[in-house]
Amino acid sequence: MIYWQIFLAFFIPGILGYGGGPALIPLVENEVVDRYGWYTVSEFSEVLALGNALPGPIATKMAGYIGYHQAGVLGAAVGVFAVVAPSLILMLALLGFLMKHKESPKVKRMTVFIRPVVGVLLAGMTFDFFATSYEGIGLVQTLVIAVISFFLMEKFRLHPAYVIAVALVYGAVCLG
Repeated sequence: MIYWQIFLAFFIPGILGYGGGPALIPLVENEVVDRYGWYTVSEFSEVLALGNALPGPIATKMAGYIGYHQAGVLGAAVGVFAVVAPSLILMLALLGFLMKHKESPKVKRMTVFIRPVVGVLLAGMTFDFFATSYEGIGLVQTLVIAVISFFLMEKFRLHPAYVIAVALVYGAVCLG
């Protein structure tokens, strides 16, 4: 029963909370403080402060923490799944709709316009990563990691997950 309660405590705010994590906070508070009584307002504010102090989306951090606190690791998994489930369901429905109408001229035209936008967004993200890396470890180390990563993926066809792991080991050994 506790897993169902954890699921509902985060699924309902996930559906109703338009605007991302900050919009979910009062809805989650209503569920975990008023409806289920798992926390007092003071305890919830401490969970919120902890969630704000850590990197990443606040809704998933809070769902994981509260779920873990109530029902262990499985409770954390249920909480995180419940908070992302509404978006996941909508994305799958949208993907199903697009796949059903993929031959439509309107859908084809839409994808033609979206591809360059995605490319520009990825280029901007790449530039931000390089700028942050340059500020953190310097130009030489940034170029070494970039060049080695490029060759591992392009020349040796190594999966990007392995390249990331190699870069993490390099950073821990050589830069840590």
